[in-house]
Order: sequence, then C-alpha cells, then structure tokens
Amino acid sequence: MSPPKELAVCVFCGARDGASPVYGALAEEVGRRIARRGWTVVYGGGDVGLMGSLAGGALEAGGKVIGIIPRALLRQEQGKHEVTRLEVVESMAVRKERMIAISDAFVALPGGLGTLDELFEVLTLRQIGLHRKPVGILDHEGYFASLLAAIDTMADQGFVAREHIDHLIVMEAIEPLFDALAAASAS
Repeated sequence: MSPPKELAVCVFCGARDGASPVYGALAEEVGRRIARRGWTVVYGGGDVGLMGSLAGGALEAGGKVIGIIPRALLRQEQGKHEVTRLEVVESMAVRKERMIAISDAFVALPGGLGTLDELFEVLTLRQIGLHRKPVGILDHEGYFASLLAAIDTMADQGFVAREHIDHLIVMEAIEPLFDALAAASAS
C-alpha cells in the first residue's frame, strides 16, 4: 500500500474572530490536524481572526504554512511573517488565483463575505471544468446550514445542476472531512 498523499489544503476562513471563542479554537485545531497529517496549509496570509488561529495551530504542530496576501491588506491583516512562505501579491483576484493554483483541496470554515467569495469561486471553477479538486465545508454546529439550504434551493429551482453540488463534501467533524478530502484527491 502506498503512503498517503501529501496535500496542500487551502482553508478559507474569517479575518475576524466571530462572536464565540469556539471559532478560533476550531480554526487552530484544523491547522494542527492538517499539520499532523503532513499536509500543507494554504491560506490568506493574515495574522488576525480565524486566519491567524489556523496558521498558528499548524505552525505550533510543526506544519508547513503558505500565506498569500494582497499588498493592500498586508498592514490591515497583519501578514503572518512566521509562516513557511508568505507571498505578497497585487490584488484579491491574484490571491485567489494563486491559492487555487497551488492547492490540492479546499475547505471552508466559518467566515464572512470573503470566505464565501473564495468558496463560490472554487465551486464555480469546478462547475465549468477548470479543476477537479475536492471542495469541503466544515459545518461546525450548523454554521453553514442556511447557506447549504440556499444552494439546495438553487438546484431545486433549476439554476444549478445537482451534479455540480453533489460533489461538495460537507461534514460536521474535522477528521471525517479530511478523510473524505484525501479519498477524493486520490481518485
């Protein structure tokens, strides 16, 4: 049996802490678990909110972390300079392009509009056939329940083909989600 594939997992998450300390702890644990699997974290490069917690958790566990941050946000999001590699790019669009290009899989954690923008970009690119990389959502305590219901409504009303959302991997716990991403990456 061959060893598990090392993945570069792009994590989309909030640049804020959210209303509960549960979110920061979740992001930190996701970072730790990615590192323990020998995978690399790819993320938005910030040192604030869930982004900072994610990167900190991975680094504390000895993992590799690649941050990609637009120059305009470098001060605002206090780019995390302790990461394995911090790439400073010219725009949000280039940030997304770069994260997508170097990642093998994607995971959305709780976040705001930027997180949704990133998630829907990778879903749309997969829909039109520009990548076949797995996309997952960690639906911790039902955070994404309303969004998932809206996506189902889009499919029910004929605006999204069911086949384009059926591949979306939605789990409530970290390890089952990572196991599913690994399996989908191997196929």
